[in-house]
Amino acid sequence: MERLCLSCGEPLIGRADKKFCNDSCRNNHYHSQHKGNINFVRNINNQLKRNRGILEQLNPDGKTTVRKSQLDKLGFNFKYFTNTYTTKDGRVYHFVYEQGYLPLEKEYYMLVTNTDI
Repeated sequence: MERLCLSCGEPLIGRADKKFCNDSCRNNHYHSQHKGNINFVRNINNQLKRNRGILEQLNPDGKTTVRKSQLDKLGFNFKYFTNTYTTKDGRVYHFVYEQGYLPLEKEYYMLVTNTDI
């Protein structure tokens, strides 16, 4: 029985357990099988990087206050953050890695940098 490459269908020559004719076919097969998952994770990671960059850009001194409209204008997505921190008095900070924000009154946000990392 002739064995065929799982990616391109060419006949395989060599080891009995060989599945692909070369590295290119092996990579193409892997990426075709995981395409949806890879894109999903890549998109989330890109948004996290963008959010972190925006917070870092608006907060060069480690603590400041900004309007929500400033964050929106730069493309900040409030849906994506890496962790939260709740203070003793119940305030919830959202962090994108070491850059964080706290919702305040009247569409303002306090931006902070966690230097304890």
